[in-house]
Amino acid sequence: MKRKTSKNHANRWLPLLMSSLLSLSSIADERPNVIVMVADDLGWADVGFHGGDIDTPSLDSLAEEGMELSRFYTTPICSPTRAALMTGRNPMRLGVAYGVFMPWDTAGIHPDEHFLPESFLNAGYQTAMVGKWHLGHAQQSYHPNDRGFEHFYGHLHSEVGYYPPFASQNGRDFQVNGQSIPDDALGEENYETFLLADEVSRYIKERDKEKPFFVYMPFIAPHTPLSAPQALQDKYKDINTDLPPARSPDTDNTRTISKLLLQPSARPMYAAVVDGMDQAIGKVLKSLEDEDIADNTIVMFFSDNGGAAYSVGGANNAPLRGGKGDAFEGGIRVVSVIRWPEKIPSGKKMDQIMTIMDVFPTLAEAAGIKTGNTRALDGRSLWPSIIEGEEAPRDEYVFFASETPIYGHFNLTLFNDEWKLVQVVDQEQITTTVINHLFKISEDPYEYNNLADQHPEIVAELSSQMRQWQSLYPVNGRRSQLVPPPGWRAPLDWADYPVPLEKLQAKAAPGMPPEYALKLLDMQHGERGRLVYDCESRWWSFGLCVRNSRSE
Repeated sequence: MKRKTSKNHANRWLPLLMSSLLSLSSIADERPNVIVMVADDLGWADVGFHGGDIDTPSLDSLAEEGMELSRFYTTPICSPTRAALMTGRNPMRLGVAYGVFMPWDTAGIHPDEHFLPESFLNAGYQTAMVGKWHLGHAQQSYHPNDRGFEHFYGHLHSEVGYYPPFASQNGRDFQVNGQSIPDDALGEENYETFLLADEVSRYIKERDKEKPFFVYMPFIAPHTPLSAPQALQDKYKDINTDLPPARSPDTDNTRTISKLLLQPSARPMYAAVVDGMDQAIGKVLKSLEDEDIADNTIVMFFSDNGGAAYSVGGANNAPLRGGKGDAFEGGIRVVSVIRWPEKIPSGKKMDQIMTIMDVFPTLAEAAGIKTGNTRALDGRSLWPSIIEGEEAPRDEYVFFASETPIYGHFNLTLFNDEWKLVQVVDQEQITTTVINHLFKISEDPYEYNNLADQHPEIVAELSSQMRQWQSLYPVNGRRSQLVPPPGWRAPLDWADYPVPLEKLQAKAAPGMPPEYALKLLDMQHGERGRLVYDCESRWWSFGLCVRNSRSE
């Protein structure tokens, strides 16, 4: 006989059920908000907490109230860093290690790759991007709104300028969710850096307060061509312009030539742009305070690569060697801080290696959400190291590369806690020249002592690993292309440019070779690169490549 449940019995459980639901709601509400801010070409020595002569009180406060990530590494150039941030994977696999996405490119990051904001969106977060994208624009599947960002305010390209009309190749490039923003809708304060701060502040204020948010805020500052409000220009007109040598021929030669041609230093304008960016950061931080959510918001800041220390760039990376585009420390070791007042101890410094690929899994663990990647991550979570000081030795090597700006001129590196190899490779028509720099990076962080001649066996071993890693690059991946195909024309407005999804086929194009022959042709390419996406040879695969999937 069935047992009847009385109304009174059911009523006894109702308060417990409601209590549990309220408890779950409370837990959800306590999840941290996350803001990731990215500077574009900021120098190591150009913040106050590194002793710089530019006013950066907002960044200094983040370092004081949070933790400096003093060995944070990115790629030497823009798009590869952004690709690694969004996927947790090395851009060598993604086909965007050597160059950036140019306006005339039809490529982007493979739509099968899972992006960081998608994980936060799937976990119930609100997601927004405000600023520079630079990860593909030719079809809607590459657009921020189709990569996990519910709200997108900004531009698809780089170098759109700091004042209207914001444009790339003379085509307008400033939009909100696919709709172009006319100049007269920007308001009187139309300095691009300040517009981004206004939008993030508005988003924070008008958010759904029942849900946490994830905001990605990539500045164009302090990327060239530089410009700033007159008041900031006046403030830095007498700043010291006699910067220490970068100890990189590519960088120092441009400075020498500029002086010989009696060109004015870019340093004063660069300083004004950095100051303006810091003010914008300060406005966002104040918005968090005004909304009483600063204590439970993770704010992470870093530069996308080392400072542009060449003549027109104006940055200073000393005492690090080199700058943007270089594989020396000045090109890849960048300013980075993270703050979460409720969890992260203030005024601390983490000296362990953290890479741009580690950001995705680290923030996911900090927020208590799952990454949705089906492909193997190259990054790892450093959250235990940040929050508990847990040691995280870097025995395996990290690989980065650049071919910008000269076609066939490569800057390559691989490094771990102990050793670092830098290779400068020049490919001519029928010759290739390789210059090796080997550093005991654990003892020589500023790269003064080249030990390549003293340890040829280490150079040979690391060079072999470098070639194996480069062999993962898709054969049609991005290269350094400073000019468009002959006769190419830009659109009038980039918001109209991406091909809508309904006009695209459902799957990625298969290519020309028949499917049965693809892996055999891939194998024949050897070290030249990959025909099969995200595929590498295993000892047991008889030379045929296999997909690099997650083991979990």
